[in-house]
Amino acid sequence: MRILLVNDDGINAPGIRVLQKALKENGHKIIMVAPDCERSAASHSITLRKDVTAKRIAQDEWAISGTPVDCIMIALQKIIKDDVDLVISGINAGQNMGEDVLYSGTVAAAIEASMLGYKAIALSINAYQDQLFEEATRWFMTLMEEGIYELTSPDRVLNINFPNIAHDEVKGLRLTKTGHRRYYNFVTVKDETADGFSYRVGGNQPEWDFESGTDSEAVNQGYISISPLGFELTDPDGFPPILSWIESKQLLEV
Repeated sequence: MRILLVNDDGINAPGIRVLQKALKENGHKIIMVAPDCERSAASHSITLRKDVTAKRIAQDEWAISGTPVDCIMIALQKIIKDDVDLVISGINAGQNMGEDVLYSGTVAAAIEASMLGYKAIALSINAYQDQLFEEATRWFMTLMEEGIYELTSPDRVLNINFPNIAHDEVKGLRLTKTGHRRYYNFVTVKDETADGFSYRVGGNQPEWDFESGTDSEAVNQGYISISPLGFELTDPDGFPPILSWIESKQLLEV
């Protein structure tokens, strides 16, 4: 297969390099287009009113001075001349479960590829340090051999999270919904003056709600979580109360 590989941790991050090596060894043609530095939590942002540079650092490897979504856009509209069969984003150093998918550059890159009509998968591992990328990659190679890419479509991204444990300790796969988490002490004030202050976003580990059937529950119990993500943003449950309000205020069109 021809595979576009991207991430948000940067083109030299170990997660993407381990995955690149394994995919090549399994006979896939890999084109890697990734940020030239870490762009974690970039979400679905794109760079406007500022030049973005693309630098070829090796054969089929491009470093982009922009966001993960910038990488997808420039890769699929300029760098890659022939179509790709699949876009893979990751392996991210840290989980992308629950509300994390809204902040994640890893997931956003996969979503952008899907919106452009390509099959896409996002990969993450549940650890902020000492990640066992080789173990997660071994599992993903098995999933590829079993044809997991056939389950993707231009309107659906597969968001896969791996527990950070040895290959043989993984209990299996679970199809999951996105769970919920909350970060505490997430803003750290670094310096403060009479006129203001400087701060950093980051802090304690998130506290997860291990609700049954969620990605967080599955990974916490030693399973690989597979969550299909769609892009229908309209909430149908919101229609009845809003319609009733409009009718009660006599604001319907005439």
